[in-house]
Amino acid sequence: MSTDTEIFGHLPSGEPVHRVTLRGGGLTAKVITWGSVIQDLRLEGHAAPLVLGFENFENYPAYSSYFGATPGRNANRIGGGRFMLAGKAYQLELNENGVTHLHGGSDNIAKRNWTIVGRTDDSISLRITDPDGRAGYPGNCTVTCTYALKPGGILNVVYESVTDAPTLANVCQHSYFNLDGDPDTFGHDIMIAADYYLPTDERLIPTGEIRPVEGTAFDLTEMTPMRRQLEGDKIAYDHNFCLSPDRVPKRSVALVRSINSGVSLEVLTTEPGVQLYTGSKLDVPVPGLEGRRYGPFAGFCLETQIWPDAVNHEGFPKAVLRPGETLRQETDYVFMKS
Repeated sequence: MSTDTEIFGHLPSGEPVHRVTLRGGGLTAKVITWGSVIQDLRLEGHAAPLVLGFENFENYPAYSSYFGATPGRNANRIGGGRFMLAGKAYQLELNENGVTHLHGGSDNIAKRNWTIVGRTDDSISLRITDPDGRAGYPGNCTVTCTYALKPGGILNVVYESVTDAPTLANVCQHSYFNLDGDPDTFGHDIMIAADYYLPTDERLIPTGEIRPVEGTAFDLTEMTPMRRQLEGDKIAYDHNFCLSPDRVPKRSVALVRSINSGVSLEVLTTEPGVQLYTGSKLDVPVPGLEGRRYGPFAGFCLETQIWPDAVNHEGFPKAVLRPGETLRQETDYVFMKS
């Protein structure tokens, strides 16, 4: 085992969870095999971690809100856990308050150990197969995740999913970012290049409407203080922003900048949507990286993905994966310090 690979912890079965350190492009990333989690991420010239995480493995299964993880096989929510596919009705596990299916179920791929299938100094590939019938999903679905650190402060994330039967597939990178190390992210400005967003019901399921952001608190088409969430309508974001009706070649979709540290994050993606979650529900009872406390708004997520509950709405991007197809999802998280 190389000096950049170590045992980070063990599952209850005794199976080891490995941690691999990647270096390149001015970044250092630590990735653990459990959940394909980005456990730590640092930028040269900026002392604080860029992501929320834990120093000890035991805290991940116990307290993590998908910190750095890869949820799936279908990330985000499916209303009632129900969908129709090829004329057959499916019922998925209702793992969120007994009424909603979230992130692929209670034992989804973010909560299991992946296998390392490729490794260089600045990249790692991990793979997992989600078995037929788990949480109610049809087909065996294999997901490969590749993290690569590239010149210019780029964390490149590529997911490839294949299946042996028609199924739902949609994964995402679920890191919570904090670009200054403060206890909250209200010192950040954000821009998302989306003219529409998805209104949701009380269960955070899309209503089916694709609503213009213009004139609403969801208009983030120009740099906007995150502190806005404390004022006016006091909307804590956990919504999908509609970037395009389908998957397209990778383009820039979001920019976040800390006015305190000068660190910025640009997001480029192939995906038709990005879920902005600003961590309003965070209240972690144990310390995180460097002993930090993670309370409400300690970090924000930019989850690039297919729109939530897409299978149940006409006019939403395609969420079905069939045998012979490869679902390829690519996102760049680009960090700079001014």
